[in-house]
Amino acid sequence: MNIKLIAIGKTDNKSLQTLIDDYTKRLSFYIKFDLEIIPDIKNVKNLSESQQKEKEGELILSKLSPTDQLILLDENGKTFSSVGFSEELQKKMNSGVKTLVFVIGGPYGFSETVYKKAQGKVSLSLMTFSHQMVRLFFIEQLYRGFTILRNEPYHHQ
Repeated sequence: MNIKLIAIGKTDNKSLQTLIDDYTKRLSFYIKFDLEIIPDIKNVKNLSESQQKEKEGELILSKLSPTDQLILLDENGKTFSSVGFSEELQKKMNSGVKTLVFVIGGPYGFSETVYKKAQGKVSLSLMTFSHQMVRLFFIEQLYRGFTILRNEPYHHQ
């Protein structure tokens, strides 16, 4: 199985980017992982909230293959413990999913079109985090999930 994380806008915090790169490298020992950044939309001041979500949605959907399974990182999604998330990853691998695509939306969330295309939603927390920090937290949880599946000592219970 391949895992892809799609996010809107680049990470401009060098410290966060260093950590994201570190966990991305660690994750590569377990699974093929890609972080794909969709550039920020230009001239958003001239767009309504819904127009911005529509434009971002079109860009997100253009990155998907027909067989990809789309999971949105969304505040209203299902919450997991780290162990529960690792079990969910195992289920996806066992079910034969070729590419699992997670998406971090823009500042206003996702368009209805993206919600309709998604096969699930995951919430990392009830708290609100910056989109840049969510990338780091999510990639770290992916890494943690695979160390749990391999019974490695990274995660303590």
